[in-house]
Amino acid sequence: MHMILQPEGWAKPVGYANGIAARGRLVFVGGQIGWNAACEFETDDFVGQVRQTLENVVAVLAEAGAGPEHVTSMTWYFTDRTDYLTNRKAIGAVYRAVMGNHYPAIAAVQVAALVEDRARIEIQAQAVVPD
Repeated sequence: MHMILQPEGWAKPVGYANGIAARGRLVFVGGQIGWNAACEFETDDFVGQVRQTLENVVAVLAEAGAGPEHVTSMTWYFTDRTDYLTNRKAIGAVYRAVMGNHYPAIAAVQVAALVEDRARIEIQAQAVVPD
């Protein structure tokens, strides 16, 4: 079971949690990018790559018997901050479609580049499956 950590008097965050406390089996998902299971990009669209990346995270979680509801922390790396900011509404819709209404602690970082040239987003996740 997870407990959201929300310090008293702090404004409630939208789309993420300030912190999560959890107990159970740890699952670590390495950085996933917006390509399919055959390591092929189906789109260069930022939001499309976010969707595929989140679907890849969920697929790795499933291998451990985990789901989106078990994610405690995510780090999002993207190559264009403007793409992220101007598409927040669409990203939110894609996030909810893939991950549900579960919002872990999230950090979002613009990077100069990702290892795969066509990758525009990479997401790393940690999850805790309750005992």
